[in-house]
Amino acid sequence: MISNVIRKVYCPDISTIIRNVAVRSFSLPNSSAASSQDITYQGIFGGMEDDVLMKDVEDCGVIVLNRPKALNSLSISMLSKIQPILKEWESSKRLVMIEGAGDKAFCAGGDIKALVLTLNQPNGHTYGQKFFKNEYSVNHHISVYKKPYIAFMSGVTMGGGVGLSVHGKYRIATEKTLFAMPETMIGLFPDVGGTYFLPRLKGKLGLFLGLTGHRLKGVDVLLAGIATHYVPSEKLADLKRDLLTSPSSSIDNILNQYQPKLNHEFSLTRHMSQIDHCFSAPNVEEIIERLKEDNSEWAQKNLEIILKVSPTSLKVTKKAIDEGKERSLAECLKIEYRLTCTTLKKESDFYEGVRALLIDKDQKPIWKPSTLAEVTEEYINKRFAPLPADLELELGPSKL
Repeated sequence: MISNVIRKVYCPDISTIIRNVAVRSFSLPNSSAASSQDITYQGIFGGMEDDVLMKDVEDCGVIVLNRPKALNSLSISMLSKIQPILKEWESSKRLVMIEGAGDKAFCAGGDIKALVLTLNQPNGHTYGQKFFKNEYSVNHHISVYKKPYIAFMSGVTMGGGVGLSVHGKYRIATEKTLFAMPETMIGLFPDVGGTYFLPRLKGKLGLFLGLTGHRLKGVDVLLAGIATHYVPSEKLADLKRDLLTSPSSSIDNILNQYQPKLNHEFSLTRHMSQIDHCFSAPNVEEIIERLKEDNSEWAQKNLEIILKVSPTSLKVTKKAIDEGKERSLAECLKIEYRLTCTTLKKESDFYEGVRALLIDKDQKPIWKPSTLAEVTEEYINKRFAPLPADLELELGPSKL
């Protein structure tokens, strides 16, 4: 059945690639794909058997995120399949590719609705703990992967989708790419290593993206320093063919051959001086004051966004991104795990944000605390505090 699904979903994009290449389709044993705890939540999440497809293409491996109707949003079932196949292929493959099924999304993020629904179950927070622990472990593994890891970020690439791509060596954007880290809108913060890569973008661009959830499209994702290459989507099939069938050729050379000459200007260039001025403020309150003083149409638009999102998320995000500039990726992920664990309860802004956006869809979250003044330094520092030793996220050494 897996083989049939792969042909239906995957071959329209890659039929020319595998025409003359031996291909083996396979799935992981059920025992590694789901634990007894996962089964507890089967009724919530529905069928998960084919949510990740793997193609064994001679000396290459291809991972396909296969939930196109959900914009390939990431579930714990998917992570439990991605983790072991990455480990297996690291010692046996020349390169690994990852892409999303369909033409709308690479991956729109974690399945946050499912995460919040489990919080209504007894001990539902343990599902979230497991999800984030698995997700961040995969993010870290990608960053230290010993074989070339190539992510095709065509379509919506947000949140968890960014985590599956941005830490890899090669990240391919197309004109269809839509990037964002919109977590503050749902009472969270830019995780999946967002507190590591965002502060390393030019100027205060990363903090701006993290606080506002601003979207970048197409070539802007390359110009911002998030993607490594830009290739028109009509050329992707040919690019994949060459990558899979040219073992003696340099991956960099192949990718450079497909990247067109670009004369584009970054869409935020004209606002970078404003971004650097406003978002270099020492705290969120001062950022807001500087936006008010600017009073341009751009400033008013972003001020409106910031005033709508969770006050707690704003302060957590700023502190985590500011401090992340001096941390390794592994250190950032450990801090992010502590922070996400504090949100796994029904009283959290994360629960309220997802409820308002995706469950009740009233678009009227009631944040607690409701004002920045109530979000004290002590309140924020408690969220960054270490967890009990047996709950901390354990990762190996990081190259980043």
